Amino acid sequence: MAMSFTMGLNFLLLVAMVATNLLSLYHLSSTTSFFSTKLPQTPSSSSTSVPPYLLRQLHTIRATINHLTRLHPVSTPNPGTLTSSKTPPSDLLIYSNLSPIASSCHDYPDLLHKYMNYTPYTVCPKDSQLAESLILRGCHPLPRRRCFSLTPVNPRLSVPDSNVIWSDYPSATCKSFKCLNPKLGFDVKADSDMFMSYKSEVDLTIPQLLDIAKRAGSVIRLGVDIGGGTGTFAARMKERNVTVLTTTMNLGAPYSEFNAVRGLLPLHAPLQQRLPVFDGVLDLVRCGHGVNRWIPTAMLEFLLFDVDRVLRGGGFFWVDHFFSKGGDLDKVYKPLINKLGYKIVKWATGSKMDASGVKNGEVYLTALLQKPKSR
Repeated sequence: MAMSFTMGLNFLLLVAMVATNLLSLYHLSSTTSFFSTKLPQTPSSSSTSVPPYLLRQLHTIRATINHLTRLHPVSTPNPGTLTSSKTPPSDLLIYSNLSPIASSCHDYPDLLHKYMNYTPYTVCPKDSQLAESLILRGCHPLPRRRCFSLTPVNPRLSVPDSNVIWSDYPSATCKSFKCLNPKLGFDVKADSDMFMSYKSEVDLTIPQLLDIAKRAGSVIRLGVDIGGGTGTFAARMKERNVTVLTTTMNLGAPYSEFNAVRGLLPLHAPLQQRLPVFDGVLDLVRCGHGVNRWIPTAMLEFLLFDVDRVLRGGGFFWVDHFFSKGGDLDKVYKPLINKLGYKIVKWATGSKMDASGVKNGEVYLTALLQKPKSR
C-alpha cells in the first residue's frame, strides 16, 4: 500500500509539473508577467494579457506542488517484515497534514482574521454572530480553535431560558423563549397541531405520510428536516419513534438551543453545505419554509441532488409549502424537480394569500416524491 501511495504521489507531482510548465510557456509567450508587470513594448508587440482563470490555476498548481513536496515520504517496508500496529496508515497522515479550512474562508480575510484573533487556552470570544456570518458566506466548516467555549451557567431543562446565553443575541427584542415571536415556532403549545391537521390541498399530515409509506411497503426510521427552524417536525416524528435531524441557523434567535431543550439534534449548517450524512441512509428528507424561491437556481439544483445522494432507494422527498411566483413554478421549478426522476405521490399547489404572496403573485407547492428503488 505504501509503495502504491508513493507511486501515486510521484505521478501527481509529475502531472502537476507538466501542467505548470505548459501554463508557464503560455504565460511567458504573453506580454504580461506573472506579477502583472508590463514589459517594454515595441510597436509590433501584442497587448494580450493572461486570462485570470489561467493565473488562478497556476497559483493552485504551484501551491499543490509546494504542499506535496513538504510531506514526508513514506518509507517502503522490506518484503517479509511486519508493519507495527502502532504506525498510523499513510493516508491518515496525509489527511492530518491538510489544512482544515474551507476554501471560501480565504475570500473573507478580514472576517477570518477577526474570528481567529483570540488567545489560545483561554475563554473564546463572544463571536457567535461573526461565526454565522462566515458560515453563511460559505466558510464552513469553520477553522478549529484552541479556546474554551462559553456555555450557560447551570442550565436546567425545567427552566428552558437557562439553556441560552442571551447576550449572543443582542438584536433580539426579548431575552426569553416566552416572548419570542410565536410565528417563528417558539410557542410549543401553538405548534402542537402542526403537521397533524389537514386544512387545504397544500397540507400533508404526518399520519398521511406514514400511511403512504406503509401502503408503499416502505419504512420511515431516519430523516433530515432542511431548514427546520425550532424542530417542530422532528418533535412530532420523535413521538412516533422516527429520528429526524434538523438543519438550522441561529439567525437572530436561539433556534439550535430550542431544538436541544426539546431533546432534538440540531445541525448548525447552511443550505449550501453538503449534508453531513453518508450516501443512501435516509428514509425521508423534508424541505420546509427555509427552502424557497430566494435560493439561486443553481444552488437549489445542487441541493436537490444532494438530497438524492442521502436518500435510500424507495425513500421519500417532501417539498413542504415551497413558494415561488406563479409563472416560475411551471417554467423553472417543476422541470428542476423532475430532473430527479422520482415518482410523484402528491403534487398540490395553492395561492399564497399573505401580503407578500398577493403582491408578488406567489403560489405554494407541496409535493411528495419517492426515489426509485433502483436506477
